[in-house]
Amino acid sequence: MRIAIIGCGFVADLYMETLRKHADLELVGVWDRDPVRLALFCRTYDVPAWPSLESLLQDSTVETVLNLTNPHSHYPVSRACLEAGKHVYSEKPLAMDVNDARDLVERANAYGLRLSGAPSRLLGRPAQTAWKLLRDGAIGCPYLVYAEMDDGLLHRMSVRRWRGLSGAPWPYKDELRVGNTLEHAGYVLTWLAAMFGPAQSVTAFGARAVLEKNLDVPLKEQAADVTFAGIEYASGMIARLTCSIVASHDHAFRVFGEDGILTVDDVWQPESPVRIRKRLNFRGRTMESPFAAKQRLLGDDEAKRLSKGRRKVDFCLGPVELARSLRDGRPSRLSPELTLHVAELSLAITQAMEGEARVRIHSRFDTIDPMPWAR
Repeated sequence: MRIAIIGCGFVADLYMETLRKHADLELVGVWDRDPVRLALFCRTYDVPAWPSLESLLQDSTVETVLNLTNPHSHYPVSRACLEAGKHVYSEKPLAMDVNDARDLVERANAYGLRLSGAPSRLLGRPAQTAWKLLRDGAIGCPYLVYAEMDDGLLHRMSVRRWRGLSGAPWPYKDELRVGNTLEHAGYVLTWLAAMFGPAQSVTAFGARAVLEKNLDVPLKEQAADVTFAGIEYASGMIARLTCSIVASHDHAFRVFGEDGILTVDDVWQPESPVRIRKRLNFRGRTMESPFAAKQRLLGDDEAKRLSKGRRKVDFCLGPVELARSLRDGRPSRLSPELTLHVAELSLAITQAMEGEARVRIHSRFDTIDPMPWAR
C-alpha cells in the first residue's frame, strides 16, 4: 500500500520507528503545514515532501493517507483526503466532535473508501492472548473489568524537553487542551470492544485535580486531568475505566470472572505478561489463589519479531492491517464503525466535566475477527 503522511510532528516520529520494517507499506512522501518541521523530518528520514496539501491530494500514486496531525485537524484533513479519493488511517481521536466522526464514516462508505484509525494495540500479542483466554473460558463467565490509564504526575515531568528522533517536541500544550482521556482511553476501549462488543451507555465523572501545572496553558483551556467512567455493554459486561495524569503510572487491565481473574500488567507493553489467578474453594469459602499463573503469549513469527526489544507496540500495526484488508478484500479489524464507536465513548467521557454524566452510546460495529494466530 502506497502511503503518504500528513503531519510530521512527535507522533510521526513514532510511526517512522518501524515503518520500514513492513513490506506492506511504501512511503511515497510527507507534508506538514510547518515548512521548518517538514524540512527537519525529510532530512532525518530521507523522504520526499510535497509543496502543498493540494499537490499531495492530487498525486495519483498515493493510495492511503496517514493523518498524524493535531487532533483538532483530524476531521478537516481526513475529510479532504476522502474527498480526494484516498483511503485514510487517522490517529486518535477520529474527530473532536461525534457528528464529525460520524460524517467521516458516512463519507468513506459513500465513496467506497477505507477509513481506519488508531490505536492498534488490540492487534498485539497481550490483547490477542487475553481475548483468546476469555473465549476459551479460562476464568469462567466474565462479569467485570477494571482498567487504568494513569500516567503519573505529568506536570512534574520534563515535558518541555521531550523530543522525537527528528527533533519534534512532544505537544504538551495540545495534550492538556485535548485531555489524556481522549488521547489514551482508546487503548482500553478497543480491547473492550473486541472482547465484549458494543457499549450501550457510559456514566462518567471528570475534573481538574491539579489546578496549577505551570505549563503555559490557562486552567480554563485545560481538559479534565482525571476521569472515571462506568461503561455498560449490550453483552452485560460492566467496565470501570480510570484515566489521569495525576495518579501513579498504571496501565493494568483486569477481568473478574466466575472462576478466576485475568490480568494484563500493562496494555501498552508489546510483551506485557498475561496472568490467570484462579478462584479456590476452601472450608466453605471462596478465595483467590495466592499464585497467578503466567500465560504463554500467542503470536506468529512476525508478531514475535515485531514485539521484541520495543518499549511500546509498533504504531504501524494499524496501517499494516488496513493494507492487508485491502489486499485480501475483507473488512479491516479496525473498521470505521469501531473507530467511530471508540471516539464516541472517549468524547462522552472527556466531556463529562461540563456535560451530561450519563450518555447513551448509539454507534455499533460488526464482530471483530481475532488475528489468525490467535484463533
